[in-house]
Amino acid sequence: MSLKHSYTLISPFYDAALARASRAARLKSLEFLPASPARVLLTGVGTGLDLPLLPAQHRYTGIDLTHAMLRRALPRAASLDFRSVQGDAQCLPFADGSFDHAILHLILAVLPDPVACLRETARVLAPGGRVLIFDKFLQPGQRAPTRRLLNPLVRRVATRLDVVFEEVLAKVPPLRVVSDEAVLAGGWFRLIRLRRA
Repeated sequence: MSLKHSYTLISPFYDAALARASRAARLKSLEFLPASPARVLLTGVGTGLDLPLLPAQHRYTGIDLTHAMLRRALPRAASLDFRSVQGDAQCLPFADGSFDHAILHLILAVLPDPVACLRETARVLAPGGRVLIFDKFLQPGQRAPTRRLLNPLVRRVATRLDVVFEEVLAKVPPLRVVSDEAVLAGGWFRLIRLRRA
């Protein structure tokens, strides 16, 4: 089953599964958006769970692979300067330096190629731009046998359980870690801030 097909099927249930559990972490991540107006990319905007939590002064672009997810997101963007784009986070349809900041909430561990997504994020960010990440990652060297055992099945339906963020970041030299904080599930979920050189 393709990612696009599975998330089209999941879209009606996505909010019930994630809205309450992820709200506090999302809010904490979004605190790092600047006060001054900026161009902000929401990669994998999904059903728009971040949208009601965003400050109104920025111009937002939300991209998602599925029309079903974007359709659910649009009503949540009513009070924002927001445009939606259906597209692939691994091959962003934007020019270099198009954005000042990027939000990647629960997307890197979903994609087949998180390195491509992070490279594309770096490409479309202006120098000095920030990346806000909230996602689940294994620690370097962590065995996690149950997660690794389940990964071949789960990754076909919804998400990967085997992504090591440090391995992904090592392949995207323009981005540097500003902060990295454990937030949920014993540190499996992390809030990470990056800065583009």
